[in-house]
Amino acid sequence: MLEKVVNGLIFKDAVISGANNIANQKAKVDELNVFPVPDGDTGTNMSMTATAAAKALDALDNPTVAEVADCTASAMLRGARGNSGVILSLLFRGISKGLKGAKELTPNNLADALSQGVKAAYKAVMKPTEGTVLTVARLAAEHATAIAGQTQDVVALFDEIVSAAADALAHTPEQLPVLKQAGVVDAGGKGLLVILEGMRSVIRDGKKIERLEQGAVEQPKLQNAAAEFEGEIAFTYCTEFIVNRGSHDKGALALRAYLESIGDSVVVVEDEDIIKVHVHTDNPGNAIQEGLKFGYLTNMKIDNMRDQHESKAHQARQSKKQEEYVAVDESIEFGFVAVAAGQGIQTLFGDLGVNKVVSGGQTMNPSTDDILSAIHSVPAKTVFVLPNNKNIIMAAEQAEKLADRKVCVLQTRTIPQGISAMLAFDPDRSFAQNRVDMTKAIDRVETGQVTFAARDSEYEGHKIKKGEILAIENGRMSFIEKDVTKAAYKLIKSMYKRDSQFVTIIYGADVTDDAAERLQEIVSAKLGDGAEVSLINGGQPVYYYILSVE
Repeated sequence: MLEKVVNGLIFKDAVISGANNIANQKAKVDELNVFPVPDGDTGTNMSMTATAAAKALDALDNPTVAEVADCTASAMLRGARGNSGVILSLLFRGISKGLKGAKELTPNNLADALSQGVKAAYKAVMKPTEGTVLTVARLAAEHATAIAGQTQDVVALFDEIVSAAADALAHTPEQLPVLKQAGVVDAGGKGLLVILEGMRSVIRDGKKIERLEQGAVEQPKLQNAAAEFEGEIAFTYCTEFIVNRGSHDKGALALRAYLESIGDSVVVVEDEDIIKVHVHTDNPGNAIQEGLKFGYLTNMKIDNMRDQHESKAHQARQSKKQEEYVAVDESIEFGFVAVAAGQGIQTLFGDLGVNKVVSGGQTMNPSTDDILSAIHSVPAKTVFVLPNNKNIIMAAEQAEKLADRKVCVLQTRTIPQGISAMLAFDPDRSFAQNRVDMTKAIDRVETGQVTFAARDSEYEGHKIKKGEILAIENGRMSFIEKDVTKAAYKLIKSMYKRDSQFVTIIYGADVTDDAAERLQEIVSAKLGDGAEVSLINGGQPVYYYILSVE
């Protein structure tokens, strides 16, 4: 019997099927997160990252395997959310390099592509932990490499890859004691397996998994170009396309300069393989002809903004998500982007000098493209980025690589760390000195968080029941309580040291003003005159209180 040929169309459907499968099962993957706080979003982040690829693939007509892989990698790179989403995007980034130029999948190029994907993912993680999605991907790739030369049947090899990933996932509790204690497998590894199973459904069985309504992932709606204008529209056509460089090595600055001469609202973002272009112009043909000098074009889109303006303006303003691109102003040395949730916290960062606040945090990690868009809306020569959440740092670092200006991602893992970093900034000092000073300020902050258990769990020796109050000190579970105010006070007392001077209480959307003021009074009375206790209405979701001691 002849082996099945896996061409670009089949591979395209396979990736879309994988994205649909993780979208349908994202809640189950979310529930595998060991830490029982209500931020179990691994499945959601991987689903939204994969869905970005599925949407981009819809526009491909009769592609090769290489074109599918390139499109997938590029879309995932920009759509990556959370650490799990970034790792997934890096896996597919490596896979796209391994499949470069491929018209069809073969056992050898598939095994090589998986190996390159694993190398890319491991390289990006500073301290790789075994028993995670990295292990699942690595063992699957190693198995593929070991048997690729023994078969000409790529379908059989893909089946082996999925089986190897399943075996690796089943053993993750033996590698990470915290998984074994909680009685679960690794969430990221499970998410990867779900995607591979969705792909296998097409490659082996010829059946594309469809997205279930309840599993659909809500994507941020982009602003319609026609709604960008309150007054007269200067140029008629919103023109967008992607330049696939191929063997061309021209830089994108020349293309941007030309586009600026024929229109406005020019955005040119590049990586090593593509140039993403957006321009408003009266001559879209000229823009396209110029783009062809840099490589072949895909994802071309031209909208008549005058026709769209009347019907789309209000709707698009309501759903506006992306910031307007602003060119670098050489007279502005430094700018800031921070990630935060809660109106009070966002306002505070603005008061401290942050130019753009990206809405996000626990349970709602912004994508790489969200952060990149915010960076490009700040006209400074150097933009500091404060992720303020450990699960957002990798996405911010990916945005740094795509930005057209100098970016420094500070390793802020909490809101208090971000606030302290901003307070340490001195506009009269150099970039290098500010980076040192802000990093030192981050290290001086003690952070506490009070939230609730989203489910029953056993974690780090704590038997936790759903709904109990959790006190988290510097990222680690400290104790369990029944009362929110008592938990917050005990946590501050635990973090407060002899040389501490400042206590900041940031209360969330589910805490009343009276309750927060009562906590402030209790803390001030217990700590005495030696401590300055500040109270801020942060309005943040998920956490009743975010606390800092310095």
